[in-house]
Amino acid sequence: MDTKKETWLIIAAGGIIGVIAAFLVFFGNPQNMGFCIACFLRDTAGALGLHRAGAVQYIRPEIIGLVLGSFILACFRKEFSPRGGSAPLTRFVLGFFVMIGCLMFLGCPFRMILRLAGGDLNAIFGLVGFTGGILAGVFFLGKGYSLKRTYKLPMLEGQLFTGIQLVMLILLLAAPAFIYFSEAGAGPGAKHAPILLSLAAGLVVGGLAQRTRLCMVGGIRDVVLFRQWKLLAGFAAIFTTALLCNLLLNAFTPDTYFNLGLTGQPVAHTDGLWNALGMFLAGFGCVMLGGCPLRQLVLAGEGNTDSAITIVGLIAGAAFAHNFGLASSGNGPTANGKIAVIIGIAVVAVIACLNTFRKGKE
Repeated sequence: MDTKKETWLIIAAGGIIGVIAAFLVFFGNPQNMGFCIACFLRDTAGALGLHRAGAVQYIRPEIIGLVLGSFILACFRKEFSPRGGSAPLTRFVLGFFVMIGCLMFLGCPFRMILRLAGGDLNAIFGLVGFTGGILAGVFFLGKGYSLKRTYKLPMLEGQLFTGIQLVMLILLLAAPAFIYFSEAGAGPGAKHAPILLSLAAGLVVGGLAQRTRLCMVGGIRDVVLFRQWKLLAGFAAIFTTALLCNLLLNAFTPDTYFNLGLTGQPVAHTDGLWNALGMFLAGFGCVMLGGCPLRQLVLAGEGNTDSAITIVGLIAGAAFAHNFGLASSGNGPTANGKIAVIIGIAVVAVIACLNTFRKGKE
């Protein structure tokens, strides 16, 4: 496919995803959270009892659908390829701290765009920090950063993560006593679109993301390194269609879907510095991983076990953040959370240095 056609395909996919995200909110998801990989993984961690923050506990069908959609399309296009072995423990640690950064900001790169489309100007601080983190990562990429090659693995190894998603779907539908769901009115975890609708939305987004390689981190990175705008154009399309849908829906229920300003935003805080630093950590860590949380889920669906380990790291980070008071709330960041973000930036910087400048001495 030539570059022009590929770019238009990415823009079309982004446009569809933006509409889906807006209407998931219309059908019950939290405001400005039609899709948020970090938030949805956190909710799922809570449902499994990995943390006990009652306001954020629900097995999110969108996550299941994303992986299944990627898996199905990858198999159909003969792109399913079990592989791994590229510094899995390092990727776990990076995933852990990416989640710490996301929960400081209260959202992943995907939700950052959706927050902007909902009028939340606090997301601008997040975008500035996120871009800065990516630029920091690009510096190391230019110096030769690498987590080494991956290796071909048995078919079963690549299929396990997708199989786990099917188990999660069974747990969601069966709702056994050992699964924890937020009580009605308790918080974001209690707000969700119908299961089948959310699952279908995840399947579509997962398939589109697999086909187009959508990645917010990759979009900004490619602009800086190669002057290629196609991936970033996809997220511009997500923003545009989500914004238009929010404005349309707002005409019927004012201030519900679009509320321009800094204060009174849903599941957000107004501390600009820590919004920026949280997303700086997320952007820096994602470049070192080779993709944003959305991209990691898609790659896991394609059989990449390193991405699956990264997702486990994200889930562990979410559980740790809520068990030890690191996650922000609408009232702002916590002192423990600020310390964790600074430690995270330092850890990611050390990982970047050791996998860049030490290589020539090995």
